[in-house]
Amino acid sequence: MIKIQVITLFPEMFEGVLNSSMMWKAQKQQAVDFRLINLRDFGLGPRKQVDDTPYGGGDGMLLMIEPLTAAISDAKKHDPSAKVILTTPRGQRWKQLAAQNFANSKDGYIFICGRYEGVDERVMNLVDYYISVGDYVLTGGELPAMTIIDSIVRLIPGVLGGENSAAIESFSDGETLEFPQYTRPEVFKGLEVPKVLISGNHAEIAKWRAENSLKAE
Repeated sequence: MIKIQVITLFPEMFEGVLNSSMMWKAQKQQAVDFRLINLRDFGLGPRKQVDDTPYGGGDGMLLMIEPLTAAISDAKKHDPSAKVILTTPRGQRWKQLAAQNFANSKDGYIFICGRYEGVDERVMNLVDYYISVGDYVLTGGELPAMTIIDSIVRLIPGVLGGENSAAIESFSDGETLEFPQYTRPEVFKGLEVPKVLISGNHAEIAKWRAENSLKAE
C-alpha cells in the first residue's frame, strides 16, 4: 500500500477527487491510503497564522517555515520514510515515466500545496522532489497535486483493471502517443471505422496501430 499525504489549506478540494472513480477503487483495494493535513492546524497564534510578508519587500505573501515544518513532521510520524514533494514552476517537468516510477516504488509521498507567492525558501531543505506540471502559474498547488496523485495511483498494479491498460496508453514508452481507437457503431453519419480494425487480422491491426501512433513533440 502506498501512503499519500497532502498538506494543504483547502483539504475540502480533495474530497471529491480522492473519493471518486479510480481513486476510490484504489482505496477500496487497499492499494493506496490518503491522508489530508490542514496546514491551518499548525498555524501560529490565536489566528492560526500560516503566511507573512516576504523580507526585502514585494507583493503577496509567503507560507511561513514554522507551520510547514510542523505539518511535515506530523506527516513523517505516520510515514517516516515518505518522500516530500513540492509542486513549483521551478521543478522538473512531470512525465508519464516518472509517474510509472513513483507507482512502482514502495515509498510514501507527502505533497506540499503552495499558496500565495510561494513558500519560505528554507522549507526546501525538507523537500525531496520539486515538480512542475507545466509552464504556467496556478492559484495554488492543489490542482497540480491532484494531477500528479491521479497519474501515480492509476498505475499501481491492479487499479486500472486491464492487464495491458497502462502499457499501451500515451507516453507509456516516454514518447509515443496512443493510436486512434473506435467503438460501435461501425458507421456514424458517414464516418466509418477503419476496415482493418474489424478485419480480425491481429497482425494487420497491430501494424496499423503502430503506424498510427504519433511521436510526442
